[in-house]
Amino acid sequence: MTVRRIRTAATAAAILTGVAACSAPGDTGGDSASADSVVIGVASEPDTLSPLLGYGKDGNSKIFDGLLALDADLKLRPALAKALPEVAGDGLTYTYTLRDGVEFSDGEPLTAADVVFTYETILDEKTNNTARSELDTIKEVRADGDDKVVFTLKYPYAPFAGRTVLPVVPEHIAGKQDPNTGSFNTEPIGTGPYLLASWSKGEKLTFKANPNYWGGAPKVKKVTMAVIEDDDVRATRMRSGDLDGAVLPPNLASTFKDDKARKTYDAKTYDFRTVTLPQENKVTGDRAVRQALDAAVDRQAMVDKILDGAGRPAYGPLPVDDPWFAQGIEREQDLAKAERILDRAGWRAGDGGIRAKDGRRASFTLLYPSGDKVRQDHALAYASDAKKAGIEVKVESATWEVIEPRMKDDAVLAGFGSNGDPDFGLYTLLHSSLAGDGFNNMGRYDNTAVDKALDTGRRSQDRAAREAAYDTLQRELVKDPGYTFLTHIDHVYVLADRWNGLTTQVEPHEHGFASGPWWNLETWQPKK
Repeated sequence: MTVRRIRTAATAAAILTGVAACSAPGDTGGDSASADSVVIGVASEPDTLSPLLGYGKDGNSKIFDGLLALDADLKLRPALAKALPEVAGDGLTYTYTLRDGVEFSDGEPLTAADVVFTYETILDEKTNNTARSELDTIKEVRADGDDKVVFTLKYPYAPFAGRTVLPVVPEHIAGKQDPNTGSFNTEPIGTGPYLLASWSKGEKLTFKANPNYWGGAPKVKKVTMAVIEDDDVRATRMRSGDLDGAVLPPNLASTFKDDKARKTYDAKTYDFRTVTLPQENKVTGDRAVRQALDAAVDRQAMVDKILDGAGRPAYGPLPVDDPWFAQGIEREQDLAKAERILDRAGWRAGDGGIRAKDGRRASFTLLYPSGDKVRQDHALAYASDAKKAGIEVKVESATWEVIEPRMKDDAVLAGFGSNGDPDFGLYTLLHSSLAGDGFNNMGRYDNTAVDKALDTGRRSQDRAAREAAYDTLQRELVKDPGYTFLTHIDHVYVLADRWNGLTTQVEPHEHGFASGPWWNLETWQPKK
């Protein structure tokens, strides 16, 4: 067991206490607040703040750090590690040397044992981490002294270093708790630039700058993330000065374009909106129906009318400008093709123009999360396009608590997308081994050719072989669509113009909480 340096109780208490009760977001006027505090409106809050259960797994957590981090151009850079890993010639061993002098926010030093504990706990099947498959390649992780961590892989995994942006947790605290139910889930201790000061579930999370952060104490001392699910309400509160910043749908963000006190930031993304088509539903389980829906949808109209141009048509899970995108799969709306497909499959026009086969109407329910106007508009446009081909889509709004148990049978207007290597997002989206595993493979898609391509892409070191595999995968999704891919959406943010150093990254689906212009919040400089 590593011997840890002991700090006085007073030192730890000084870090964890002394934080004044956070005012409600409405009590902090965005226009008059000082530049050392910021109130940001986000659409959702995390279920947990523990990386052991998946929080911050793609980087940018403000409470924690990974061995590596992503810079503005998504290039890997050292974080808790001194440098990028040393990789053995066979691609099976990655060695990281830890940065000197890093401490957790309770004053205890970071050691290699904390890294080992973090990865081993996530890999333990008793831990309820639905992203465990992302670390499938790890055979062993061990400490070599206090400052070196060695990963041994089962098979060469080309993008492994990108997985080590995963946040590291303190063994001396989290190791004494059940990772699924312990207090660490809501009372985290990390090495990051901010400490959690308070969390009012469903309302707001408040963070305080970590004065002992190894990267330098942040200039923005207090951050409040106000949880406001409804897009219109976020825009209204932004307009009233109740918020300093917010993530907004493009059409609402555009209403601030002439506001000289605020700036708009547009981030390109891998984030796509899609309709899951459950294989076990008698209508959406029919490949002909899925193919007809793919042909019937007008993707460009959705970009133009719903996203106000802030996005691109989605012809699959990868955006058209991604280097792994399969050229030539772009396709426009083709209602005549949709009708031919349904005719050949025996779906005949019936009452009200809705088709039927063997006494079953071509009708299914499409759920979208309440308060999400962008998804609502996508769902309604999708239903309108489907009806032109003779398919009835009944659109319903619901909370995720209602949606989740219905995902097996009902379609969902869903959002996914991971930046970086294609394995990061495609495996959990499509592999049949993950069918019905939480929000992984929500439609229970099962395609042998796609599984084979995913496995090849994951296990091969050869770039050409991987490119061929992901090319095959994308073309197979056109022939056998388990989803109707609609749009890749830009993330649009509006912020009071009080800071320098704001930029955006190319973002994954997850946004608002740890992405956006505040991905590098700890480096912001107040304007003089």
